[in-house]
Amino acid sequence: MRVGFILKPDKSQAGSVLEELVPWLRSQGHVPVVTTEDQIAPTGVEIVPELGLGAACDLAVVLGGDGTMLRASRLVADHRRPVLGINLGQLGFLTGFPPGEARVALQDAFDGKLSVSERMRLSVRFVRANGESVALSALNDAVIHQGAMARLVELIAQVDGELVAAYRSDGLIVATPTGSTAYNMAAGGPIVIPGQAAMTLTPICTHSLTNRPLVVPARSTIRITLGADIRGVVLTVDGQWAHSFVHGDVVEMTAAPVPLLIFASRQSFFDVMRDKLHWGLRSDLPR
Repeated sequence: MRVGFILKPDKSQAGSVLEELVPWLRSQGHVPVVTTEDQIAPTGVEIVPELGLGAACDLAVVLGGDGTMLRASRLVADHRRPVLGINLGQLGFLTGFPPGEARVALQDAFDGKLSVSERMRLSVRFVRANGESVALSALNDAVIHQGAMARLVELIAQVDGELVAAYRSDGLIVATPTGSTAYNMAAGGPIVIPGQAAMTLTPICTHSLTNRPLVVPARSTIRITLGADIRGVVLTVDGQWAHSFVHGDVVEMTAAPVPLLIFASRQSFFDVMRDKLHWGLRSDLPR
């Protein structure tokens, strides 16, 4: 089996784990693959360009945190390569295995002992006022926000051609169930259990108390435009891609046709919520 590795930007710890795994993988008859962009290549690995990793591996391993998993989603999801997350980050919602269990988790993945969960992604189509367009995908969210200027933005949101609202706020977050526990949750949006076919639409610091977060079907199309010619507005996708968003630009979002496949943690979703965020915990409740 060909095993692709995606490393966190601060590669010191990730490099150490990789150095330990490569000879073991080779001894088992597997081919470890790394990217040119990660610039770490222990003896015995195959090196490919980052954009070629999805086609070059059968299984991907993230050595990092949730941000590294977002990068992995961009690289391998469309090739339907399952991803195993080894947590070297802070929270690790998506990277469910500690580094001390990396070898055991990998062996369980090879042996079919780990379940695989499907994580819905957003298909994001950004059309500029001049007609140029770009297609992107997001595992967590797409966010339109006011950039560096502390001022309100007017955003017109439609769902399947129906007007939802003209939001006057710091911005809008459109999130997947996976992304519902990220920026969406920090902005007061709803938590959606992974596996649900839904998207959340959450205003950031809205000027009106009646503008509440909204959950819409994943099959719907959310369309957002600027309601006024305000400069400095930015569209970001998964925090990995950003572009200015001006009057006349349009962004449309719906469920992507191909989800990201992730080897599930041995903890349940609610176990992770309690462990990582101390969510709903009381000292007198059993754990």
